[in-house]
Amino acid sequence: MNIQDIIQKDLEKLYAENISVSMIQLQKTKKEFKGHFTLVVFPLLKISKKSPEQTATEIGKYLCDNESFISEFNVIKGFLNLVIAPSYWIDLLNSINLDQNYGIKKAGEDSPLVMIEYSSPNTNKPLHLGHIRNNLLGYSLSEIMKASGYKVVKTNIVNDRGIHICKSMLAWEKWGNGETPQSSNKKGDHLIGEYYVKFDQEYKKEITALETSGLTKKEAEEKSSLMAEAREMLRKWEANDKETVSLWETMNSWVYAGFDETYMALGVDFDKIYYESQTYLEGKNKVLDGLEKGIFYQKDDGSVWADLTADGLDEKLLLRADGTSVYMTQDIGTAKLRFDDYPIDKMIYVVGNEQNYHFQVLSLLLDKLGFAFGKSLVHFSYGMVELPEGKMKSREGTVVDADDLIEEMINTAAETSKELGKLDDYTEEEAAEVFRIVGLGALKYFILKVDPRKNMVFNPADSIDFNGNTGPFIQYTYARIRSVLRRSNDEGCLYTPINSDININEKEENLIQALSEFPEIVEEAANSLSPSVIANYIYDLVKEYNQFYHDYTILKEKNEEIKKLRLILSLNVGKVIETGFRLLGIRVPEKM
Repeated sequence: MNIQDIIQKDLEKLYAENISVSMIQLQKTKKEFKGHFTLVVFPLLKISKKSPEQTATEIGKYLCDNESFISEFNVIKGFLNLVIAPSYWIDLLNSINLDQNYGIKKAGEDSPLVMIEYSSPNTNKPLHLGHIRNNLLGYSLSEIMKASGYKVVKTNIVNDRGIHICKSMLAWEKWGNGETPQSSNKKGDHLIGEYYVKFDQEYKKEITALETSGLTKKEAEEKSSLMAEAREMLRKWEANDKETVSLWETMNSWVYAGFDETYMALGVDFDKIYYESQTYLEGKNKVLDGLEKGIFYQKDDGSVWADLTADGLDEKLLLRADGTSVYMTQDIGTAKLRFDDYPIDKMIYVVGNEQNYHFQVLSLLLDKLGFAFGKSLVHFSYGMVELPEGKMKSREGTVVDADDLIEEMINTAAETSKELGKLDDYTEEEAAEVFRIVGLGALKYFILKVDPRKNMVFNPADSIDFNGNTGPFIQYTYARIRSVLRRSNDEGCLYTPINSDININEKEENLIQALSEFPEIVEEAANSLSPSVIANYIYDLVKEYNQFYHDYTILKEKNEEIKKLRLILSLNVGKVIETGFRLLGIRVPEKM
């Protein structure tokens, strides 16, 4: 039983009444007061029928008399500060030390299945900085949900059809001269992205020329032969024209190979990938089925709509007059296929906050169409990520490419490490591996430590700092712990349980208390859908450990039992760092 449960049982005895565990409001005691936990007594005043101070004193005396692990108490204006006996902390550390999967819950047969969609790239351009935030959040959230006892399916929907794809295809046909990833020595997604930008450049030239001839901008756009060709290519694709489909398959295969390289470099993966080209027809069929059942309605021009005004929204187009689908249609089709494939209890979409309205509508439509998870689907709405220079634009080619950023982070880690002389005795291969771990750790931690709902500015230089709230600072602390443990192993130190009657200092108590919070932190991160909860907890734990490491000796401690305590404490701080970072998708180096 945890302390909250024990206090609940004690108070039921003290007041001879049933007391809900929710009334036992425990929090960490503020640093300016003596104590480890503070009980807020105000919810209990109706039961005690006494003042806050009298109630706190009465409870404090009862707990001290009946629980050996509570050594003393003090009362500050109706707040009961409890001091926990050293033996409790030692027993707790021994327990944590024995648990190799500390903080992690395993899914059982009856555990809910959560499907988490992330990445969702378009095949007309490479992944960029915005995709990096999406992938890191989605992957980390998946790992956190798994660690909280859920079954998890990681999924991706690839937007591989539509007018934007045809723009890249048409530009390659017109100006590519048969260029391939092999002939150009470029990643396939980069190559296709260049032709997407090329289309936009040529289209703008054509519009400018038409406007110069006296047309308005709208007239020029309607007269654009380039856009007309792109639309005709889309029509041919939807009509299953052999040559168009063959070109589409070839160019998409180049992009997929490029995406796979980036995903591998980022350390993210998927259990199942869906493709819009395979789901949009399913969506059309579901919409037509909904039309037949009277869920949707058809206008005179043949377009199909959903009337959501009774739900406080507006009317939503589902099929155009020419029968072609929209994004919402594709999402309905994807949901249908997923529901066929898996017994989904909860569906989480990791998509930026500019799509908030889209997912409000999707939730209503799926519910009306009879999907069990429709009403309860979760849009994990995250903020945009920008650079110090401002926003990025794909069509203008001003985005920060994911591959370039990953390479830059690894190179910056190498330069910084060399300047600090941290890896002077490493082989070239060992150093390269550490540079990769540190560079990617800096990138991932900098993004994941921010509340996902907030917009953020990513500054590569700030993220790689070996001091402060950064990935490298935490990784360096982990490597320091591993170094201490290696030296202790050389000395033949044993990690047998610690005697509960030894004296421990305040910093050791603080560290054990911090470790004890880890399971709740994982649960909080899962409930709030926020990897930043774990990231900032790990940073606080590392700060606490570094203060302890600075103030006390470990290997040179003459009292063998205290030395063992500090080694086991270090071992488990390292264990929690490694586990917490693994839930963020970040590796930690053994040496650094």
